[in-house]
Amino acid sequence: MNIPAAAVLVLVAALAGYGVAQPGPPAAAAGVQWTPAQLDQLTAPIALYPDPLLGSILAASTYPLEVVEASRWLQDPAHAALKGEELEAALQGQRWDPSVKSLVPFAAVLHLMDSNIEWTEQLGDAFLAQQADVMDSVQRLRQRASAQGALQSTPQQTVTTAQNDITIEPASPDVVYVPYYVPAIYGPWPWPYYPPYDFGLPPDIYIGDALIGFGIGIGFFEPWGWYGCDWRGHGVMAYPPYPRQPGNPPRPYQRPDPRLPGKPWQHNPQHRDGVPYRDAATAARYPGAQASGQRAFRGYPAAPASPVPTPRPSYARPPAPAPRAAPPAFESFGHGPQVRSEAARGSSSRSAPAAPAGGGGHPGGHR
Repeated sequence: MNIPAAAVLVLVAALAGYGVAQPGPPAAAAGVQWTPAQLDQLTAPIALYPDPLLGSILAASTYPLEVVEASRWLQDPAHAALKGEELEAALQGQRWDPSVKSLVPFAAVLHLMDSNIEWTEQLGDAFLAQQADVMDSVQRLRQRASAQGALQSTPQQTVTTAQNDITIEPASPDVVYVPYYVPAIYGPWPWPYYPPYDFGLPPDIYIGDALIGFGIGIGFFEPWGWYGCDWRGHGVMAYPPYPRQPGNPPRPYQRPDPRLPGKPWQHNPQHRDGVPYRDAATAARYPGAQASGQRAFRGYPAAPASPVPTPRPSYARPPAPAPRAAPPAFESFGHGPQVRSEAARGSSSRSAPAAPAGGGGHPGGHR
């Protein structure tokens, strides 16, 4: 199927109302592996994103509280207008994981993850427990979209196939376009009990009769490094930032520099911030995360190396519901609303007196 040349009409940049989740069945119960059907349901909204952006989303989804914090931070008018070096300087004082910081230029993506925090948490849990299976799910969906003739190279992205793996890279070395598409892009869905999550299109995007379109290009910068997809290794790679002298602008996105080899991405429990892991097996892989990752939340003070920071109130993950023959609604096995509540406390604290000297408050100043 041919994609119309005028695939997208970008209207007014507005985010209100974006990210209304469509009801769907719950993910696998805690301690039980996700099936291919459940993973395809989870990855459908992002499987056709460019590889560097996809890698950042997968990594950042394992830190759901920081995703909410970053999204709310970006909604502050004082931060929303920051670009380039000003944005980089403002983010230096935030202790978020680099994968979360790498998403800040992509406000619509952060808003999507924040507005659908239960989905974000499930995606992160699945990625932590079954990283290779999540990557295989993305490839399955890309193959389906390609078979429909809907996944092609465009002025915004370059699509290539090598050894049955489909890669999607930005067509321009310094601009990343976020794709917007409808679930029909995958053709007949093979999992009737696990339909693909459909968050709808944001109000400023119109794709007409097309299956996919693109928003405004976003300048790419990677002062904290960036992420890529290792399709042969079935995982995500983390690449260090390109060295540059102070005062020089960040370098545009480009393919991995052989002088700066990447390494397999590793989850950092210091940034989990008290969000419980889905099951005992995953928690056992990251001992001490509940204590060492927590920090006093008000004012976002920096976490000292020693002693262990004073923990803030955390939430308890509710037990997974018993399996049902026809699960009717989207549910999280985490506790998304309380993730938002914890982040809201930090947001409201920005109007409180400043943190003591040396704290990591909000200063003024993909990869």
